[in-house]
This record gives sequence, C-alpha cells and structure tokens, in this order.
Amino acid sequence: MKELLPESLLRLAKEMPEPLYVVGGFVRDFLSGRTCAEPDLDICSPTDADSFVAAAERCGFTPVAVYRHTGTVKLKDGENHAFEYTCFRSDRYVRGTHVPVEIFFTDDIALDAKRRDFTANAVYYDIGSEKFVDPLGGRKDIAERRLRTVDAAEKVFGEDGLRLMRLARQAGQLGFTPDGECLAGAAENAALILDISPERIFAELTLLLRADRKYGVKDGHYAGLKILDRTGVLDRILPELTAGRGMEQRKDFHSYDILEHSLRAARYADERVRLAALLHDAGKPFCMLRDGNVHAHPEEGARIAGEILARLKAPVHASEQIRVLILWHMYDFDGRTKPGKLRRFFVRNAPLLEELMLLKQADFSGCKDDLSPCPTNIKWRAELARMQAEGAPLRLKELAVSGKDLLEADAPPRLISRVLRAMLLHAAVCPADNAKSRLLALLPSFVKTAEEEQLREQANGQTNDNADKQAGEPVNKKQNG
Repeated sequence: MKELLPESLLRLAKEMPEPLYVVGGFVRDFLSGRTCAEPDLDICSPTDADSFVAAAERCGFTPVAVYRHTGTVKLKDGENHAFEYTCFRSDRYVRGTHVPVEIFFTDDIALDAKRRDFTANAVYYDIGSEKFVDPLGGRKDIAERRLRTVDAAEKVFGEDGLRLMRLARQAGQLGFTPDGECLAGAAENAALILDISPERIFAELTLLLRADRKYGVKDGHYAGLKILDRTGVLDRILPELTAGRGMEQRKDFHSYDILEHSLRAARYADERVRLAALLHDAGKPFCMLRDGNVHAHPEEGARIAGEILARLKAPVHASEQIRVLILWHMYDFDGRTKPGKLRRFFVRNAPLLEELMLLKQADFSGCKDDLSPCPTNIKWRAELARMQAEGAPLRLKELAVSGKDLLEADAPPRLISRVLRAMLLHAAVCPADNAKSRLLALLPSFVKTAEEEQLREQANGQTNDNADKQAGEPVNKKQNG
C-alpha cells in the first residue's frame, strides 16, 4: 500500500502531530485488488484543520480551500496530486436534511467511521505505522464483495437521501452486493431522494450509467439500475418509466414488459446512448393508457423524455440530442423505407446518425437479449456504403458547391442556406449531379423551390429554425418495437 502513495504524502505523515490515515475508495480498491485510473485520495486524522494546514504547508502543499466548520481541507502537492483532508468527527442529521445539523470533532476513529456510508469505505490505512485499521469489519465485507451500512441502514439512508443513489452506483461500479438490511433500509427511505437537488440526482445517474467502465465490471450499470428499481428509488426519479412495470408487450417482439425492456436496452447500449436507451420507450406507458396501443410512442416519448431531462436539470444540448434520438428510434423499423427517402433522412440527421444506429441496436438487443446486428442497421450501413461508393454527399462539406459559389452565380443571399440544403438532398439521391457545373446549371430550379418553401413557411408562421427541427421524414405508424 505504501508504495502506491505519493512521496509528498509520506513526508506529510511524518510532519503530522498525530497519525495520518488514508480512508475510503483508495483503501477499499487496494484491498479488493482493483485499480482506478483516477483514484480518490481522502486523508484524515484527529488533527484540527488549522494545525493540518500548517503541517501541509511546511511540506510544500498548497491549500485550495479550508472549511473549518466541517474540518475539511482541499489541497494539492507540488506534483498537482489532489487530496481532501477531514478531521475525525461525528455528525448529527435531521431526517432528510442531507447536510449535518451538528458536527462534533473527536479523536475516536470508530465514531469517524460511523459517519460514513458503507463499511467497505470505512477501512483506514495508517501511513506512519503502515497498518490497516478496521473499526467496523469492512475488510471482511470487501473480501466478500458486500455492501453493508456503517450503522443501522434505516438511520444511514435516513440521514442523507443521496446515499440511495450512491448505493446503486457503487454496487454497480464495484460488483458488490448490498445485504438484505441495506436494501430494506434504502427501500424504507426511498422517498428521501426527492429532498436531493435534481442536479445531484442527474450527476449520480450519469455516473451509474457508466458504472461498468470504472473497474470493468460487466453490466455494472444494469445492476445499479436494478437496485434503483428494487428499492423504489426509480419510481421517484423516473415515474414515467416505471409506469411500464407489468405492462406486457407483443411476445413476437419482446420477452419483457416495458420497464424491463428499457433497463435491458440501457444494459446493451453503447455508453454514448445509454441515457437515451433508458428513456427511449418512456412514451409507451403514456400511449397505452391513453390510446390502448403504442403507435405514437416515439413522438410522445421524445416529449416526455424532454420533460424528464428538464426536471433533472440535464444540459440542454444533451437533452435535445436525446429527444431527437427517441423521436426517430423507430424510423424504418420494418426495413421498408425506399432508398431515396432513406438517403434524405440520412442527410437530415447526419450529425446523430451513428448515435441513432447505436440506439436502434440497444433497442433491438433489449427485446430478446439478441446481440446480433440489428437488421435495420445492416440495411442502413449497406446504403451508406453505397452512397460513399457513388460519391453521394452526406454533409454540406461533401457537396461540390459552396455558399461562395452560389453568391458568385447570383443566387439570392437570403436563400443561400436553403438552396444548399436542397442541393445536398438532391445530390444524395442523384450523386451524378454532385458536380459544380451540374449543380449550378440546376440553380434556378433550386432557387424557385427555396422561394416557394420560404413563402409556405411565412404563410404558416413557421420560422426557419422550426423548419430545420422538422426536417426529418414522418415517423412510421403502427410501431410495435
């Protein structure tokens, strides 16, 4: 263990008036034989914040922030390693407050351990004596890959609702199994997640959806989602999704109800589209209750997903991408869209085309746990390969003319962007026309089309931006996927 610690920390331990400990994830990971690319280095001792800062500065550390009320110091050493120090303390919470209402400093390591969340995170390493200190039996829990709370589970989760998300996330990341009392305590306190800010919930959900990546635990994100479901936390943060629990689907398409299909789509999804995969069928329960079928679920799902992400204060750009992916996730699901129409769809959705195919694959695999290539994607990739072989443009930069060329050819400046889009759509279907001379020869017809389009939009009160947002093809109806 000592060999893994920065030399600066070893010097600091010698300078301290009392033993200095490493605690938390770094110790847990060492004892479980794991390594992390970005390890947490949390340190602690009975020494007060001011005395610690003085010792740290003597060793060349730079304090970044000092919070005397909580005994917390954030600091960096000369090699830019980051550390967080806390004095031994015991906290008192009022149920659901998330932050302690009283803090008591102590020299009792067992009391300090009991203010933490899980015993696996409450094993200490004394840097000076090179010994592990285990007040609550965390080493045994690490060895047995178990998550157990440091105190009565009802009390631990009742103190801080964010621990409900941390339970699911850490179980997924570590591949550890919560014990029965832990799960029961989380379920008893599930409603407390609503006391946590939406931003914190979204941040934890984002980490959970990447849980398999931290230590390479296969399907860790799926395991975490299942814990959120089992404890009832998912019902509080994503009720639109859990409304699909028990809603059966067509057996020729699906082996699972709507909720489990959504969880499995996220399980099989590429990391880039996991949140979209989790939410992709959010419109199905709504449509089933309203219509008795799921025909309109892509449109309603896009709307509902947008509302969910706004509620969770997700970044606007990411939310819009997810909304668009959900809107089109069933496009050409039956493989009957004709090549010309499909190419125009590719052009209109080029920025998100790869992500859309990843979502389609996740949706397909989540139906019956089939990891073979999605049939729609096979068709699409073949058509994209044909476009490339034929020189058919997919993006404006691949078009044989530019805006400058159109201006030099006396195209109306106000219509340049419309004419370029029209030319791109045309050349995607008719790649032989993707030559400068040919496109300029056809310029009058494109200008006329652009003028007519603009007049129609003005008559309908539709802005150019709205026209761009509605640029895809109509969604196929009677969608059962």
